[in-house]
Amino acid sequence: MPEPAPIPHDSSGDRESALTPLELMGLAGLLRAWRAAAGEKRGLGRPLTQKEVAQAIGRSVRWYIDLEGGATPRLERTILDALARELMLGPDQETTLHLYALGGAVTTTIPALSSEAATLLQLLLDQQMPSPAYISDLSWDIIGYNTAMAEWYPWVRERDANLMRWALRSKEARRQFINWEHHAAIYLEQLRFALAEHPHNPELQKLLAYILQDPDCERLWHASSEVRKSGEGRHFFQALPRHDYEIIHVVSNVLYPAGLPNSRLVVITWLKDECEPKSTDDATLSTPYDTAPTGGRASQPHPTAGAYFSVPSPREASKLAGPDAVPLPS
Repeated sequence: MPEPAPIPHDSSGDRESALTPLELMGLAGLLRAWRAAAGEKRGLGRPLTQKEVAQAIGRSVRWYIDLEGGATPRLERTILDALARELMLGPDQETTLHLYALGGAVTTTIPALSSEAATLLQLLLDQQMPSPAYISDLSWDIIGYNTAMAEWYPWVRERDANLMRWALRSKEARRQFINWEHHAAIYLEQLRFALAEHPHNPELQKLLAYILQDPDCERLWHASSEVRKSGEGRHFFQALPRHDYEIIHVVSNVLYPAGLPNSRLVVITWLKDECEPKSTDDATLSTPYDTAPTGGRASQPHPTAGAYFSVPSPREASKLAGPDAVPLPS
């Protein structure tokens, strides 16, 4: 992941200050981070300078410096396209750039959910059995779930259940996610995108403030400038009490109900016959649980569950695994 801050030097020769969490929510901070990442992508070994970006988009250096300083000039489509090309932005990053230029997404008043619509949505959730399924709102509050979801993830039954608060702040999530920090970083990318889409939403702002009270989450927030629209197609390896802490491979599919704007319908599918992820999200996996001789079952969480680390050789890995070590393939 690109390191957004601090950026040591620019064409002016002045040292740039580190970004605060609130600055990282804004376009100015993201532009600085994207400029640093673009330099790495181009193999320069340094960030693109403000002068280089300004020349590429046909603007003065002063104009671009002001843009990174928080100025809010009118950004025409040609400028946005030129910025996306020069900074080598991905689709979600380019969408975020446009959202900031427009001041957020165009929103309309959302009507209250009728009892008939609620019944139909619950029926839709129930039809996903035996796969866990749930609906969350804009700020990831859980507003509906099926029986399998409650059995796999009992926290959804709690009052004011919220996916982000559970995944990023609970000790339970850190025990159950294999490679928790990797998944936490992805959740933060989604939160950063949501804040660009709805910059004035008080619930999202409060959610971010609560999450950043955790030192690990604050560190991960500063460690990346990435944005992500959704968790569609994400692969997880988890060790859940419902499955006796056997490590299982699941994938999430995300749908957006037309009758419930800004909400997400998520279905979690257990890939029982798959032992390897089909995406790069889990390319680096670790298993912080004691592995029993049967291969994939953990009788109880390891005391360091939630942590992960690497070792220089198979010999070191074998010593670390202990007497119940399972030989790794060559």
